[in-house]
Amino acid sequence: MEELARESIRSISLLSKPARGSDVPRLGSFGAIFIMLKSALGAGLLNFPWAFEKAGGVNTAISVEMVSLVFLISGLVILGYASSISRQNTYHDVVREVCGQRIGHLCEICFVFNLFMISVAFLVVVQDQLDKLCLSLYETVTGNTEGEMPYHWYTDHRFALFVMCLIIILPLSIPKEIGIQKYTSVLGTLAATYLSVAVIAKYYLKDEHTADLTPEHSQGLDSWASIFSVVPTICFGFQCHEACIAIYSSMENKKITHWVFISVTSMIFCLLIYTLTGVFGFLTFGREVASDILMSYPGNDVVMIIARLLFGISIITIYPIILLLGRYHKPQINVNSSLHTHCSRCRLILTILWITVTLLIAIYVPDMSEVISVIGGISAFFIFIFPGLCLIFAMQTEPINHRMRSILTGWGVVTVITGAFIFGQSTTIAVMELTHKF
Repeated sequence: MEELARESIRSISLLSKPARGSDVPRLGSFGAIFIMLKSALGAGLLNFPWAFEKAGGVNTAISVEMVSLVFLISGLVILGYASSISRQNTYHDVVREVCGQRIGHLCEICFVFNLFMISVAFLVVVQDQLDKLCLSLYETVTGNTEGEMPYHWYTDHRFALFVMCLIIILPLSIPKEIGIQKYTSVLGTLAATYLSVAVIAKYYLKDEHTADLTPEHSQGLDSWASIFSVVPTICFGFQCHEACIAIYSSMENKKITHWVFISVTSMIFCLLIYTLTGVFGFLTFGREVASDILMSYPGNDVVMIIARLLFGISIITIYPIILLLGRYHKPQINVNSSLHTHCSRCRLILTILWITVTLLIAIYVPDMSEVISVIGGISAFFIFIFPGLCLIFAMQTEPINHRMRSILTGWGVVTVITGAFIFGQSTTIAVMELTHKF
């Protein structure tokens, strides 16, 4: 997200001497790539092995990834170009400047809704890990198996999630500004990298491999639907486009060719981590893999307990930042004491309402894959639709030859149409699955 990216830029800029007379942080190539990876890698990794299974296997899933990579890199390059010609340094300002006020307002609405659904996904992940941690604790203390664990309302993972939201997440979310992000925002990347290595190691340390790797649908319309089901997971996992403009604006070298290098390098590193996790997670569990890969491992697995703790702590500390961005999506202003009291009251009400609604959704829609289908659909706006629109509008005013203008405008149209298809397909699948469940 933009705020996390900016905090990272400020942190890295302390390691290098700024230009004389300038207080603006300037990033080198390494710093830009690091922050891009930091923005992209996180909880989205948990869903990749399941996505590989839904896609019909390793070959199909990797093929979809490679095609998606073209659009992912294209979107980053277009956004960097749009930032350079508009001289704006946030995603929303770039879209508003290049595409107009109406599309800019649509971008802001999508931005807030995307933050809201990411909050739901984070709580679903925390709920899953609480479930496994409670089982692990019970087995360790009593020596009994999972099936022998008696049910009590106070041992229910949903109650544990409610208590965590009440005593940890809510107090962290109420302040107007949250400084904890500078210390914890890297945890998501650390957790993702650790999990990738752990999944690979667990596969090779396994005594025998008996997982069923045959695809659920091998032909017909169902097989195509399964193939496209991997796209929302890719969109959620590789989503760093909202932060890329803040990164580009803070770079020392703003040449488009250099930005292309940064974008390609970052996406290839992400592709490597996501693909390795998806491949070995799928090969380990096959058709039995859970939508959250950590739920496929036993609760008493020490290696995976560490992964659960890393993801849990990361999400608990990043959730308030996501809420802050959604709640306070406007510049700060000076107010008198009475208005300040009113604003504080409104901030508290909005915070409680946000946490309550996301908690209820996480409890009653506990399958992470369904939440990611919605997030993937909204992410299509930031990865495909808005970059495509920026390219189309920019080509109407940029002084380039007619042939190149036609080619780039055509690519912009293809990108927008692809994004619209992904949004429609992901949202439709999510609605159908939820309707079928209830």
